[in-house]
Order: sequence, then structure tokens, then C-alpha cells
Amino acid sequence: MADASRLAVGASPARTRAAFRLSRGALCSLPVGLTLLLGFVAPLATVAAYAFATPKSFDVFRSFTLTNFASIFDPANTVWQSFVWSLGLAVLTVVALAVVAYPIAWGLARSFGRWSGFISVLFVFPLFVSENVRLYGWTLFFLKNGVLDGTLKLVGGAGPEVLYTPGAILFGMVYVYLPFMLFPMTLGLAMVPKDLVEAARDLGASRLLIWREIELPLATPGVLIGMLLTFVLAVGAVAESKVLGGQSVIVITHDIEIAFTYAQNWPLGSALALLLTVIVGALSLAALAKLDLDRILGRR
Repeated sequence: MADASRLAVGASPARTRAAFRLSRGALCSLPVGLTLLLGFVAPLATVAAYAFATPKSFDVFRSFTLTNFASIFDPANTVWQSFVWSLGLAVLTVVALAVVAYPIAWGLARSFGRWSGFISVLFVFPLFVSENVRLYGWTLFFLKNGVLDGTLKLVGGAGPEVLYTPGAILFGMVYVYLPFMLFPMTLGLAMVPKDLVEAARDLGASRLLIWREIELPLATPGVLIGMLLTFVLAVGAVAESKVLGGQSVIVITHDIEIAFTYAQNWPLGSALALLLTVIVGALSLAALAKLDLDRILGRR
């Protein structure tokens, strides 16, 4: 009995070490996990802590108050209009890009052949130039007596009043975020087997039927990734409303920037940022919950 007890006591430290020993996969993912922890979770936790701090102070982790959220939900506060503008423009951007990018993505995946690489570079190349530089270029194009207006005056016309309108902001967002919708959509369409499409065509299926029953369901994962990525980026857009909109429309990211800079009210800015994160996360999860991913991915 004594020998058995000694064996049990001696084996317990070994079992404890084995229990806490990480698997090879966990060890390999440890650098990525630490990077996400330090680069994503820690800043988000800091913003959440500031959201409950005393207004116009830096008493983070030392005070807890709901004053910042109370001021946001105050009926006299019109910040809700900024939320509506940001979410509305983001939804319109996603819809417009879904219509614009799908034919291009189909061409890159199916039709352009050896020119696909060159055309892809044309869409990627603007990303090497600062977003503000590109938007100011469009400002010069649409400006009164600018490129468009001056060209039309040469032929006896006049340029439309496009600049500093919600339409100009939407145009800028569609232009800036086109690659983020295009390439996931192209990847999704490239995953559709050509043999399956050809077999359906040989069996007499129309082009519309092939698109509805084969191409779109199989390409949906890539389309969804592009739409979700575009929506999240578009909600956080601010340069388009400043440069092309001339602040005729105040988006929520502009209010957050003002709170953190000119107003020096970090708790209010953090509360706005946290609320925006919750809204975008809830909308994204609600959209994904409405989709049957097992059916989309072909699982039964």
C-alpha cells in the first residue's frame, strides 16, 4: 500500500505537467493569439474602459459612470443622425458595389483569361496612392471650373453640381472600397467548378438558371465576405465626407474624431466608438444568422 501511495504521489506532478502542456497546434498559434490579444483585444478593452470614465477626464479604470451614454441618448442630442448617415451610406455602398463588382469579378474569374492579371493590377494600383490624394483628385475633377465643368464649357454646356453632396460622398466610397468587394467576390466565383457549369449548359439549362442555381450559391461565401468587409470599412469612413462632402453630411466617425481631438473628451469619444462597434457587430451577426451557411457551402 505504501509503495502504491508513493507511486500515486510521484505520478501526480507528471499528470499536472501533461495537463498544462500545450499541443503543437496551440504552440504554433500562440504568436498569432498574442498579436490579436495585444493589437485588438487590449485597445478595445481600453476604449470600453474610457467609455465609462468621467466626462472630459482621463480617470480610466478609476471611475465608473453612465454619463457619457446618457448624453448620447439625450433626446436633445442629434448624434443619432450621424449614426443613420454612416449606416445608410455603408448599406448603399455595399449594394452599389455588389452590382458593379459582380460583372467585373465574373470577367476576372471566367472571361478575361491572360488579361486577368493585368486588369487586377489596375484595380490594385490605386491602393498604392494615399486615399486623401485620390479623393482630392476627384475634387479637382468635379470642382466648379474644374476638369469636368471646364470640359463641358468648351462644348457649350456646364458641369452638374456634384461636389459637396451626399451623392459625391457615396461615389467616393464606392470608388475607394471597390477592391475590397471585388477580390473576395472574384475568389468566390473562381471556386465554382467549370465542369459543373458546362454540364448544366449541356443539359439545357439557361444562363439565368445556371447563375441562380449553381454560380451564385457556390460563390456566396466570397460574396458575403466582400459585402461584410465593405460594410465594416464603409461604416468607419470619414475622409469621403470631409473631402467630397465638404462636411455637408456629418458621419459618426467625424463626431468620434472631434471628441478625441478638439473637444478633448476621450470618454465621450470612447462611448461613441463602443456603441458603433456594438451596432456594427450586432448587424453583422444578425445578417449571418439569417443565412444557412450549411446549405450555401453544400453541407447536408
